Amino acid sequence: MFTGIIEEIGTIKSVQQGSKSICLTIGAEKVLQDLKTGDSINTNGVCLTVVSFNKGAFSADVMPESMRRTNLKELKSGSKVNLERALKLNDRIGGHLVSGHIDGTGVIHKTWVEDNAVFYSVRTEQSILKYIVEKGSVAIDGISLTVIRVDALSFDVAVIPHTQKVTIIQEKKAGDTVNIECDVIAKYIEKNAGNEKGKETITLEFLSEHGFV
Repeated sequence: MFTGIIEEIGTIKSVQQGSKSICLTIGAEKVLQDLKTGDSINTNGVCLTVVSFNKGAFSADVMPESMRRTNLKELKSGSKVNLERALKLNDRIGGHLVSGHIDGTGVIHKTWVEDNAVFYSVRTEQSILKYIVEKGSVAIDGISLTVIRVDALSFDVAVIPHTQKVTIIQEKKAGDTVNIECDVIAKYIEKNAGNEKGKETITLEFLSEHGFV
């Protein structure tokens, strides 16, 4: 698990192509501290397993499923990526719980500035939008952000100057693709609020009986 608080910006040193997969070698510094083979590093929101590393870089395989679901297939030598090491259980969670399992991608269709904040409006599929709520959390390229607005076609987030400075979102513009991970809690609620043998397991009566409404 991760928090969506980016630790550093890495640089793609090489992309080794497979038939449906790639192996990325990523230049970094901070995330290499105390690193071991098999550790997880969130890369643009995608949980990747370190297969090898040296003083200035680590390598990780990207499987076909991740290639289909994310924007990692667009990376090339010199591309910048957001990096975060896995959460330690005694760490503060400054963002929200992020699994590194991408739900899909969206496309930035406009940006604008209001005082010290930069706003990004992202269009994506209904299958993703249904989990996004106003004032809820969403991870974009691994960055924990608060949803400002959501409708049937898109959602908006606002980014403070610090986040602009320490992540690759500063480079994003209209037309760019971003990785999206919805809040995992929403998905579990939907799963368990469904039908069980034709009977709704969570109803207004159930909520009232247990003091929720």
